[in-house]
Amino acid sequence: MVAHGRGEGPIVAPMSRTRRFIPASEWEDERQTLGLEGERLALAFLTACGWAIEAHRFRLGRHDVDLVIRRGHLVAFVEVKTRRSSAFGSPLEAVNHRKQRDIAKAASLWMLRHGRAGDIYRFDLVGVQMRRGQEPLIEHVEDAWRPPSSVSS
Repeated sequence: MVAHGRGEGPIVAPMSRTRRFIPASEWEDERQTLGLEGERLALAFLTACGWAIEAHRFRLGRHDVDLVIRRGHLVAFVEVKTRRSSAFGSPLEAVNHRKQRDIAKAASLWMLRHGRAGDIYRFDLVGVQMRRGQEPLIEHVEDAWRPPSSVSS
């Protein structure tokens, strides 16, 4: 990383040794791999339903939107929740108000950078249940919540 100081020329700072890119194929945390598999299934499901994928894992700092999808002027910011069982509730019950607020923050940045005149925005949820010995169950909840009016149009 190179930064410029006060007329003294560039200041070189070493990159952090604690953070490095790890390919998904090398992930060891089962929750991360399960989440990625659920996102892949949601991508396939949504494209089969006629949606175009605008972004996958769009980030704003530590906040992210799992999927940004488009159909004409309708843009949906999608949170995908994947579970192996319903022991701790439905995947759709896992998105609380704080998570909604964090998703809305990242969505606001996406709107500023990539939004188009006339776009209409909403927030969707996709729940994926991985069932042992059965096909995954995918549930798409359109317009699942509304952020404060200052975030969406």
